[in-house]
Amino acid sequence: MKILAVDVGVGTQDIMYHDTGIDRIENSIKMVMPSPTRILADKLRNIDEDVFIEGQTMGGGPVSSAIREHIEKGHRVVMTEEAARTIRDDLERVRSRGIEISPENRDDLRTVHFTDVNLDAITGALACFDVSAEFDILGVAVQDHGAGGDMGDRNFRFMKIRERLSEPLKPEEFSYYGDVPAHFTRMKSIQDAVDQPVLIMDSKFASVAGALSDPLFDPEKPAVIVDAGNGHTLAASIMDGRIHGVMEHHTRMLTRDKLEDFINRLAAGELTHREIHADGGHGAHVLGGVGEPEMVITAGPQRHILDETSLNTHHAAPAGDVMMTGPVGLIRSILYRVESW
Repeated sequence: MKILAVDVGVGTQDIMYHDTGIDRIENSIKMVMPSPTRILADKLRNIDEDVFIEGQTMGGGPVSSAIREHIEKGHRVVMTEEAARTIRDDLERVRSRGIEISPENRDDLRTVHFTDVNLDAITGALACFDVSAEFDILGVAVQDHGAGGDMGDRNFRFMKIRERLSEPLKPEEFSYYGDVPAHFTRMKSIQDAVDQPVLIMDSKFASVAGALSDPLFDPEKPAVIVDAGNGHTLAASIMDGRIHGVMEHHTRMLTRDKLEDFINRLAAGELTHREIHADGGHGAHVLGGVGEPEMVITAGPQRHILDETSLNTHHAAPAGDVMMTGPVGLIRSILYRVESW
């Protein structure tokens, strides 16, 4: 089986092309490239005219800032509904920012196409090295807060995590294959745009799944896996390869001491949703304690925060690469679910 796995972050998109017929996953082809949201933000900043934005719902961040700057310069920004959900799922709030929403193509305006996964760019880059990137299945990881209507996205995202984690689950279970719920608009947009088989999962749980492939992870001992991203930090307590508890917070609000305390009490089964939410985080959901962690396995661009704690930390390096935790998690999830397809 040939798998193309793409983990889309704010800073980078981490890509692995893996053929299960090769002897070791370490021999897979890998690329770390600028993220789509940064690429498109730079493109918008180099345009000095009105724009029409079509395409998919994608990650915001830098591109949302670039759109705001474009309007502040006096330019019009017209978007399709699907592309506009990149800014907010509430389209009235999008309009309140000065963005026009149109269901029709605007040939009179400079067109910009939004997408989280540019397969032409990826396969084209590989072709430059004589690699024919034909694949049987695509794996994509993105972070999606979900469209919760009147419920804030912080609450809605964690409510959906709690609903899924009603019993200890393997992180691979947090993946979707042709069954992305409509409320996950970013994931659904990717699924609908791709005409090949595609497995999609939240980037945090892809990272947790990938960390389980680190050679130092011992499935028979308790562990905590932490993905410290630029925006969010998620910690999962693990026993027997299953998640028993999870906590998610905003990275900028976490001090070294606070994060260490949260991790210890997550493993002990003592952390509560109320205290994390009251502290400005998304929340916590703990089914029970796993015991003192043998190791805290870290991933994500801000993982250095954990190095300053007294915890026994280890940087996850599945397939021998700290940047491939997400793609390896996608591949692991595809192989886990393949028997049911």
